[in-house]
Amino acid sequence: MITESLGLPSSGEVKKSSKSRLWTGRVLWALTVPFMLFDISLHIANPPFVAEASKAIGLSPSVIPVLGVVELLCLTLYLIPRTAVLGAVLLTGFFGGAVATHVITGTPFVFAILMAVLFWGSLYCRDDRVKSLVS
Repeated sequence: MITESLGLPSSGEVKKSSKSRLWTGRVLWALTVPFMLFDISLHIANPPFVAEASKAIGLSPSVIPVLGVVELLCLTLYLIPRTAVLGAVLLTGFFGGAVATHVITGTPFVFAILMAVLFWGSLYCRDDRVKSLVS
């Protein structure tokens, strides 16, 4: 099995998360996912203020809806328990691109790093397979 070849415990070997850790993960999830849905809706709708902000950081306004769709696909993978780790990896790449863009343009980038940390923290608290990789 793939999980065994990667040194991961199979689903039967994973201990259940403690209630406090599970709820911490759920709270982190509740902080990140609604924000992402709001951000995705803004990117896809691409109102004038979003188009202006994209111009300010050197992005063509026509690219913004495409980024919104990519963001939606990554978030969808994150929300499905079986593909949550893949979604987190892809979201990390998405946020890495955001950080790079902000560094190049000299604008604040800490929020993108914070979002990636919150996504992984939530997954760490909710999924013992991720915890076993770190521990």
